[in-house]
Amino acid sequence: MTNPIPPIPIDTRIPLPARGSWPESVHVFDETSAWAIRAALAAQRPLLVRGEPGAGKSQLARAAAEVLGRLFITEVVHTRSESLDLQWRFDAIGRLGDAQALGATKLTVDEVRNQLDPRNYLSPGALWWVFDWATALEQHGRGGRQSNPPLPPTGWQPEQGCVLLIDEIDKADADLPNGLLETLGNGAFSVPWLSEPVGGKPGLTTPLVVITTNEERELPGAFVRRCLVLGLALPEGKEAFLKALVDRGKLHFGPDIHKEVYAEAARQLWEDRQAAETQGVTPPGQAEYIDMLRVVKTLQPDTGQQMALLDKISQFALKKHPQAKG
Repeated sequence: MTNPIPPIPIDTRIPLPARGSWPESVHVFDETSAWAIRAALAAQRPLLVRGEPGAGKSQLARAAAEVLGRLFITEVVHTRSESLDLQWRFDAIGRLGDAQALGATKLTVDEVRNQLDPRNYLSPGALWWVFDWATALEQHGRGGRQSNPPLPPTGWQPEQGCVLLIDEIDKADADLPNGLLETLGNGAFSVPWLSEPVGGKPGLTTPLVVITTNEERELPGAFVRRCLVLGLALPEGKEAFLKALVDRGKLHFGPDIHKEVYAEAARQLWEDRQAAETQGVTPPGQAEYIDMLRVVKTLQPDTGQQMALLDKISQFALKKHPQAKG
């Protein structure tokens, strides 16, 4: 019997082309994250990815979509996000405005009611698109007034499935993850104006849902239990930490950065992390390391002159708090 869940390439450069607001990048799966993706697909459960900002949580989902040949859809959570926003949106203000305008016309009552049908003001949310692409596309054509549809890559077909990234879920109140329990558990949800639920039908490809948290707020226990959980963290020991950063830096910039710059930028980051933790502020991480290298590469292509430039610009990436003075 053929395994329906394809393997994830390990320790291999995965080019990530620019898509929408996501810039071109590259990703390498380690064994742990590769198995976490496959386990979530097999269990048909969301994958909750924990880790500090800049650890690569969001890119993990994007890379999974790339290697699996799936459509990548993202929803960034904010403090006002609600679980229904991920399912559907209703343009009540637009409907009210149309009702007021139609009141001045000579249309019959039935004609007005047809134009004000709630389904004409209903837009699919991210979960609708990944659970049932066909009905989401149909509904968007009828009432998609609040957002643009996702843009699939060339050649993509709905049978290939989707990867949904729900980013920074810890920004929202506990009501949001609690509101997603039933939806994510059943792979379906109801919409008030539709006779059939969205999703949950035979033959539909189960999406991979990746949810990230920066641990700014504790998530409800019932929600966490419904997920598989992957922790992304840099090594704790100094030597392993430095090596991990240098390896990731070389993955992004290769020979465009002098080898001593890779090592020195990692050393400075390590020292600033120790100082930040002592002072009780958020420590810099992988994102700041990559920022430093990107600045050096952009402003000084001559690798022989890059170390001097690193000394000038590293403070802007690392010294982000008034207390963090070196």
